[in-house]
Amino acid sequence: MEKKYRALMGCIGIDGHEVGLKVVSNALRNAGMEVIYLGLCQTPETLSVVAIEEDVDFIGISSMCGAHDGIIEVRRLLKEKGAGDIPIIAGGIISNDDAKMLEEVAGIKGIFRPETATSVIVDFIKNNI
Repeated sequence: MEKKYRALMGCIGIDGHEVGLKVVSNALRNAGMEVIYLGLCQTPETLSVVAIEEDVDFIGISSMCGAHDGIIEVRRLLKEKGAGDIPIIAGGIISNDDAKMLEEVAGIKGIFRPETATSVIVDFIKNNI
């Protein structure tokens, strides 16, 4: 029997781009995953608290505005709250240098750019989370 994943999806800060987040969230639902969709204008604190309260398997964060400090802050807060093992994936406009930094510094499990097929994201989750 295949694992039923619980995902928390959201955008941090004033990033007003949520189309990609909605597309990926729908793809995850279509793949049989449970998605808790927080949408736009979330704080790192909200994402970390909800992730713990809802016992999610991973967090998906959209970052289209280039402000990746919020993603790092989510990781820090999770560790501080004893939940540093919750994986984070990120998607959006993330340069190669920023992607490398997010993977090395914040331990981001996977980074997906706008051109990534949703099937690739679903397969990555099933094989790596």
